[in-house]
Amino acid sequence: MYKAFSFTGAKKIVFGCGSFSGLVGQVRDLRAKKPFVAVDGNLAKLGVGDRIAEMFDRGGMKAVLYDRVLPEPPLEQADEGAGLALKGKCDIVIGIGGGSAMDVAKAVAVVAAHGAEAKDFLGLNRVPGPGLPTIMVPTTAGTGSEVTFTAVFVRHDLKKKEGMNSMFMYPDLALLDPELTLSLPPQPTAASGMDALCHAIESYTSVIASPASEMFSLRAIGLIAENLRTCVHNGGNLEAREAQMLGSLYAGIGLANAGVGAAHSLSYPLGGKYGISHGVANTLMLPRIMEFNLPGALEKFADVAEMMGENTEGLSVRDAAMLAVEAVDALIEDCGIATGLEELGIPEEDYSEMARVAMTVARPLENNPRKVTLEDAIAIYRTAM
Repeated sequence: MYKAFSFTGAKKIVFGCGSFSGLVGQVRDLRAKKPFVAVDGNLAKLGVGDRIAEMFDRGGMKAVLYDRVLPEPPLEQADEGAGLALKGKCDIVIGIGGGSAMDVAKAVAVVAAHGAEAKDFLGLNRVPGPGLPTIMVPTTAGTGSEVTFTAVFVRHDLKKKEGMNSMFMYPDLALLDPELTLSLPPQPTAASGMDALCHAIESYTSVIASPASEMFSLRAIGLIAENLRTCVHNGGNLEAREAQMLGSLYAGIGLANAGVGAAHSLSYPLGGKYGISHGVANTLMLPRIMEFNLPGALEKFADVAEMMGENTEGLSVRDAAMLAVEAVDALIEDCGIATGLEELGIPEEDYSEMARVAMTVARPLENNPRKVTLEDAIAIYRTAM
């Protein structure tokens, strides 16, 4: 017997090679005329911002371009962008890039519509109503931000990350074109891909997962396990890039409906204090959290192992579940991602303070299949050395 559940998401999803060329038409469909476009700063350096401006010029629209979005963006960028959107009398907000650009775009849409400051909307359900219409265009296959109701920022004053979380922040359109990921270098391909896998595994094992969310999460695990290595080492393989982006999309849908777990809570201090990218931080914590969580969800971790291609026939449920951890460790190694806190220069004497900050990231801990104490968090950091 299934428990009652709800299922939510972006209002519209467009997926397919070449779909980015229809962006201007999608803006028109939303009855908008003056777009504000948040673009990753690194993409802007490659001339992407100029090409976007030209695209809108040809379509008879003058876009306001905000091309200074930083990796792990500070909260101030939401306020800065909103000010520019208001000054330009923009009626739609578009995020193009990785999770940082899309998170900034979602927050700009809220702040520009409701006034106040970005900090006033941090937390759960503190957005009073719909913001400006939004379109999210990912150029990586990992964050899932194009289909979630969350925007995460670094609070440099507090040396931690905080997020806006509201059903009013679901994008009006998620526009996914796998061709946009073809030029992504191996390192960000690997980190963003592992970020998607973390979303998929944690949402699948979440205590609030539903049959609907589990369906997306489990398929995402299979797609990512089958294709991430190819994307990292043969990035021009469009078939693999397409499957990886689909896996990331499914993981994002699973995350939006079932949340994530303790790997995210423990990864937040790594980004907030040390500036480690979200994808790398999640990669470091995921297999160690999986080891810790095994007793709380043996059957589900056995499912994960099977979806990652492991042969579980004839094994006990616990032995099969342990293969999931081994499969994730092998994928991380094959993708060439840093595997230890020590390797990233994080001293052991900081673990206690990191754990204290992690314990304040409450929602993922509530979703985790095994209760995490402060002492547990410190011990998990030690296993991730």
